[in-house]
Amino acid sequence: MQVPRRAVLGAAMLAAPAIARAQAPWPERPMRFVIGGSAGGVSDILVRILENRLREKLGQPLVLDPRPGAGGMVGAEVVARSPGDGYNFYINHIASHGIGPSLYKRLAFDPLKDLPGVARLASMPNVLIVKGDSPHRTVQDLVAFCRARPEKAVFSSAGTGTSSHLSGVLFGLRIGVETTHVPYRGTAPSMAAVLNGEVLFAIDNAPASRQQVLAGMLRALAVSTAERASTMPKLPSLEEQGVADFDVASWYGIVAPSATPRPIVERMGAELVAALGDPGLAQRYREFGAEPKPLGPAAYDAYMRAEAAKWAPVVRASGASVD
Repeated sequence: MQVPRRAVLGAAMLAAPAIARAQAPWPERPMRFVIGGSAGGVSDILVRILENRLREKLGQPLVLDPRPGAGGMVGAEVVARSPGDGYNFYINHIASHGIGPSLYKRLAFDPLKDLPGVARLASMPNVLIVKGDSPHRTVQDLVAFCRARPEKAVFSSAGTGTSSHLSGVLFGLRIGVETTHVPYRGTAPSMAAVLNGEVLFAIDNAPASRQQVLAGMLRALAVSTAERASTMPKLPSLEEQGVADFDVASWYGIVAPSATPRPIVERMGAELVAALGDPGLAQRYREFGAEPKPLGPAAYDAYMRAEAAKWAPVVRASGASVD
């Protein structure tokens, strides 16, 4: 059967706008990067360090859009529901894509499916801290106290579902003590809770406590990664101090809506990975307390799925699921 010429022309006219969009130069306008925390937080700073480099390479500015709440899930949902047009990105992390998939039972979206990876940026250890004048000078001191007085084993976090939350839970599981979690709205009030003696300890990302530790107001006992961190080589790991099978790093990256054209994902991923290969930018990350850990889209997806599988049993054991 011969298809009428009018039908062929009509189909071509309908397809033309889609083809034009696919072939249009990208980017043609500013790109929005949603942050699941407040301005000045880790996600914000990690992207701002790269901002000028990306503007130079892509020819358009970045618009940073803070959407704090629910351990980053508020911002993640904003981007998951945004057009996949190459102009919407999310600065994701261990809370949104590692812990979140098993913690939140009634999410309106699937972080791993609806917000796949563009690039991993960096990771940083969490640090076990206590008050500066605490009698606990080593991890062994703190563990012994928690076992003798489990009702005092109270820790703060930057919020439910954050790595500081699950790190405290995992610490209790590993030493055989049921720790008590007190969530705060961000790292600053969580650090203040330790400083004021409202809680016994916290295990949060390194930059959160750096200034107070240097000033002697807080005391750092160990890092959460299995090996010592290159940014804090003198600080032992929890495993070195006798807490077996403890290896936690707070990681950060960029994801985009699943409908984002693959060429755009690959281009943005390549630019981010290349930027982190710049010695000057990498050094700025290290000065902040983060180790550059660039991964491209496919490798980052595989990494996030492995992290989600790793944290699922910890969430189940903690009973911390959120309906």
